[in-house]
Amino acid sequence: MEQLLNLIDGEQRPAIGGGWLDVYEPAKGQVYAQLPDSDERDVEAAVDAAHRAFPAWNALGREGRSAAILRLAQAIEDDMEGFVRDESRDNGKPLSLARRVDIPRAVSNFRFFATAILHFPSEAHLMDDVAVNYTDRQPIGVVGAISPWNLPLYLFTWKIAPALAAGNCVVAKPSEVTPLTAYRMGTLCKAAGIPPGVLNIVHGLGPKVGAAITAHPRIPAISFTGGTRTGAEIARVAAPLFKKLSLELGGKNPVLVFADCDFEDMLKTTVRSSFTNQGQICLCGSRILVERSIYTRFRDAFVERVKALTVGDPERGTSDLGAVVSKDHMEKVLAYIDLARTEGGTVLTGGTRVLLDGALKDGWYIAPTVIEGLGPQCRTNQEEIFGPVVTLQPFDDEAEALALANATPYGLASVVWTTDLKRTHRVARALQAGIVWVNCWMVRDLRTPFGGMKQSGVGREGGVEALRFFTEAKNICIKL
Repeated sequence: MEQLLNLIDGEQRPAIGGGWLDVYEPAKGQVYAQLPDSDERDVEAAVDAAHRAFPAWNALGREGRSAAILRLAQAIEDDMEGFVRDESRDNGKPLSLARRVDIPRAVSNFRFFATAILHFPSEAHLMDDVAVNYTDRQPIGVVGAISPWNLPLYLFTWKIAPALAAGNCVVAKPSEVTPLTAYRMGTLCKAAGIPPGVLNIVHGLGPKVGAAITAHPRIPAISFTGGTRTGAEIARVAAPLFKKLSLELGGKNPVLVFADCDFEDMLKTTVRSSFTNQGQICLCGSRILVERSIYTRFRDAFVERVKALTVGDPERGTSDLGAVVSKDHMEKVLAYIDLARTEGGTVLTGGTRVLLDGALKDGWYIAPTVIEGLGPQCRTNQEEIFGPVVTLQPFDDEAEALALANATPYGLASVVWTTDLKRTHRVARALQAGIVWVNCWMVRDLRTPFGGMKQSGVGREGGVEALRFFTEAKNICIKL
């Protein structure tokens, strides 16, 4: 039984209280490790360490910090297969997905921000014959980062990399459900030359560790990715303390399929955008809206493709879907499928737990599920399920497609399939979503702003937006 440890002040430590939490392997439904059951005392120790480390880390300058972060990126890449195995084991996703997406993207996050900080521009404004103003952007000091379980290292580094590059020290909490790759990364920090206290990783439960980070008076900025309900609680606690907040929350993303699309490209990509990572990506398209003239053709072809997907052992290259992340989450997703039936929906394929043999017999697997016949206001079409479940809805014209697409409290991402350029611009502007993909999905340029509208979050991550969040702007005016 492996025991993971916190990283505080450059040292691997158990929780001060001595407690442990079980970590489960989703593919087998069994405990395989333990992590520290940390609390506010561990957070306090991490904050102390971060404040001690901040002056020297900031004094390294952009080039010094960049070099250290690039060494950490290289250390992760050198241990690629170890990280891939841990990510798959911890999360239940196929090894092939972790190898293709999760770990390479984590490396890219570090490399992107380590170099972006070298080109982070300042601003100057000349007032004719009066004064010159310039903007000095300085690191905040100590920041908090709280990341989710669906893309564990990918999203953990998405927060840590810009925070460190900007000159901050970090107190970070990975998900207690998937802590293994964050722990593995922590063991590489010393050899990579990250000074003690610059990055502190505190494991534990959200109501204990996450809440302590959120409420701590010496952590003036919080970056959080996770559920909308948790984001609302973080905002409630942090707002009276006037903390900076970046909240990337839930989604109920529409896919709009117009009759003039490239049908084969659309079909192949829509299967992927529906079920990658067992549908456990905030950017997955969970509501597929199809122009009525091609609805039957799409439905039949889509269901046929989905039926051909293989749910199986994450270690096998033939598995398209692995296990969902936990027993509780599996039961939640299955409960939503039952709800869809009671709301009048028809399950066209899937809708059940998948039982495998041998060592995987207790694993948490769900068949990819397609449902039709539900109205836009049904709970199944309004609430985030975050699993391998999609609904189909027909529409008659562009106005109805937009009404259906915007008819939820979320506004994170969307996909539009059309070859009509004028429609592309009209629909993209009218969609209430922070990200609009046209004739593609998950094509990501790390320079672009990332985030959502409505209940999908507050603020933007990525590129200059992230570096702006992790710095404070100071205007300096000099009289000529």
